[in-house]
Amino acid sequence: MNGQGLQPILILPEGTMRTKGKEAQKNNIAAAIVISDTVKTTLGPKGMDKMLVDSLGDVTITNDGATILDEMQIEHPAAKMIAEIAKTQDEAVGDGTTTAVVIAGELLKEAEKLLEQQIHPTVITKGFRLAKNKALEELERLAKPVNIKDEATLRKIANTAITGKSAEKASDIFTNLSVKAVTRVADVSAAGVNIDAENIKIEKKQGGSMADTELIEGVVLDKEVVHSAMPRMIEKAKIALLDSALEVKELEGDAKISIDSPDKMQAFLDQQEASLRNMVKKVIDSGANAVFCQKGIDDIAQHYLSKAGIMAARRVKKSDMDALTRATGAKIVSNVKDLSKDDLGYAGLVQEKKIAGDQMIFVERCKDPKAVTLLLRGGSEHVVDEVERAVEDAVKGVIAALELGKIVPGGGAIEIELSKILRKYADSFRGREQLAISAFATALESIPRSLAENAGLDPIDKIAQLKAEHDKNNTAFGLDVFTGRVQDMFRDGVVEPMKIKQQALKSASEVTEMILRIDDIISGGQKESAPSMPPGGMGGGMGGMY
Repeated sequence: MNGQGLQPILILPEGTMRTKGKEAQKNNIAAAIVISDTVKTTLGPKGMDKMLVDSLGDVTITNDGATILDEMQIEHPAAKMIAEIAKTQDEAVGDGTTTAVVIAGELLKEAEKLLEQQIHPTVITKGFRLAKNKALEELERLAKPVNIKDEATLRKIANTAITGKSAEKASDIFTNLSVKAVTRVADVSAAGVNIDAENIKIEKKQGGSMADTELIEGVVLDKEVVHSAMPRMIEKAKIALLDSALEVKELEGDAKISIDSPDKMQAFLDQQEASLRNMVKKVIDSGANAVFCQKGIDDIAQHYLSKAGIMAARRVKKSDMDALTRATGAKIVSNVKDLSKDDLGYAGLVQEKKIAGDQMIFVERCKDPKAVTLLLRGGSEHVVDEVERAVEDAVKGVIAALELGKIVPGGGAIEIELSKILRKYADSFRGREQLAISAFATALESIPRSLAENAGLDPIDKIAQLKAEHDKNNTAFGLDVFTGRVQDMFRDGVVEPMKIKQQALKSASEVTEMILRIDDIISGGQKESAPSMPPGGMGGGMGGMY
């Protein structure tokens, strides 16, 4: 009756690790905080860079949160959830990845303190949810409007995104080109502004300097002209886009052609050549003098095209064909027999240039291009890669601002103001949710605190100065990390799209809630070739991160 001799009941396979209760919560929170602390030092204009070396020895040097977390070999499941925040932020709005991760890490630090006070996770998550909703509501109220005609403000947004990155030394060039690219491809209607980032193609070539970066009002193709006798430059180009091959079709299935004499062989070859000549004749009759083909172009067809003075490129990517359509107004034709002058597009100049040892085709001077190309240059591969990340942040930042038509002050101003509002909001509650809302407010202060720390300033002094200004209702006052002073961010031109802050708050809050609700971790048995789990199930499983 005392239970001796009873066999233990096994419901999980051998090798399965299980962590329960507070230990599971602590392990998850600890792993998430490690991720947050890793990227925290990259925040802001004075943030430092990380060097990441992969298993093949390839080096990435960046301070972009999404890139850092993408390159890190993260094993811990809760840490992966935090890394997902950066990925979501990057895909949704392009910038603010570090902000989102830092806020998530601080929320979990504050939640850990509440858990130690015996406050239940569901109470904490409810408080965080209330705080998030209130913060998003106030964010709308504090934001200022911006429109596509306000290019000065759009340049400030782009400049804020680039400041602090390696590309900052050429920020004026990148700022102007990013804004020009976005405004060029924007579709403005009564319903609002619609901008597809895919319409801004980014090509990068090492060589030269950052100052050699240029905006092509059209499309740059990483292709070369197919035949040596074809022209390398055509002005006032009439462009045909084909997604069918200028080749004789091969027989399908098991069909065969039986040729039993030299005469029949010659007749067959003559028929093939005549078929290709007819295809080229259709191109010539349409009036086209530049052809871009998604598939192949036969050698004989190349010969006839070059004799007619037509430039051609083959095996052009589908995305490039779509970009050519938007830039030149040409229609993609599926059958060359259907090609007519109505299907042709226009470009003032199509030419082949040699850039950094590679031949590229420039389709430019289009009448009203709805697709443009930013050709990025830099002294080395690592420089060009970092320029690409900076320009993408600037472009997506401007797009995010125009999509919602609202901007907020940077420099930690909006976080301090929201923190002040949330503390007052917490006082309206009588239950334990009050503590969770106050904790959310404290977590938001981590952004200006990190900005100050990364700039070598005293964070306590700067937070105190910021709070003093915000108590005077100076809602746009933030930290100028270059001068160390607390100033009006709108006046100084440090502005960010509201969408970036919205997404950061939503992602950080929701992932934090999900992690806090986990009280049991069950990990399947490891395969023999895989390293075993560390003691404690999941805690400390961060060894593969660096």
